[in-house]
Amino acid sequence: MIDDLYSIEKSAYGKSVVHRLDARIKLLIALAAIVAVVALPYSTKVYKLGAVLFALFIVLWAASRLPPTVYLRRLLFILPFGIFLIMFQVFVKNPYYDVYHTIATLPFGIEVYAESVRFASILLVKFLVSISFIILLSSTTRMQDMIEAAGRLGLPREFTLTLGMMVRYIFVFADIFGKIRTAMETRCFDPFDHNLSYRYRLRQLGYTVGTIFIRSYEQGERTYTSMLCRGYGADAGLYIRKKSLRPGELVFFVATLAFIVLSTIFVYLQP
Repeated sequence: MIDDLYSIEKSAYGKSVVHRLDARIKLLIALAAIVAVVALPYSTKVYKLGAVLFALFIVLWAASRLPPTVYLRRLLFILPFGIFLIMFQVFVKNPYYDVYHTIATLPFGIEVYAESVRFASILLVKFLVSISFIILLSSTTRMQDMIEAAGRLGLPREFTLTLGMMVRYIFVFADIFGKIRTAMETRCFDPFDHNLSYRYRLRQLGYTVGTIFIRSYEQGERTYTSMLCRGYGADAGLYIRKKSLRPGELVFFVATLAFIVLSTIFVYLQP
């Protein structure tokens, strides 16, 4: 997971057209696509809109010059968190239907309904489209740029300051965790080694978590003290300089946003 954290930020330092776009544009486009596919009322029309938005995602991903394996690896990492809830829906009667048709009967009286499978597939389309645009945003936008873009769009300074500190020090704690993990490996300790007793492995992992907690507390105390010495107070905030959008960025933003809105309206009005 720590290695994935570094790889995500590393891919955001690319040199493609998408990478050079203002972070506000990428943030708003991702938000518009997610809102469009989620807000569309429940129906099989979601398949069409999902296909259109996913085609837009493919175009943007190709323009970013990132290999497809990057997207697939990150999708497979996120997929288990949502796929379980989606697959569970095939066994549940949802409120969108009055009559249900059983297509399979499993042991213990569990039944799979055709209408529930359709409901789960619609949820899957919405999930894939939303996650894909989030992956595109995180893979082509640096964390600091994303926070500054949110600040320029009106995010309160308390949030931007908190998020800025988190981004600044998350890699410090990741580096501390990496050193601890390396020290454990040099001592031939593997938490998944079944030759060691479960209680011993659990105790060592507890020591590791405790060490990270103590170091995090000490780092936070040092950081807070140094911030007080530099004038930090209740009115402090993250400095975000003003930045104007280039004409080409404005044209791209308006065209892409219009494409998303018009596609959603066209699909919604279809019989």
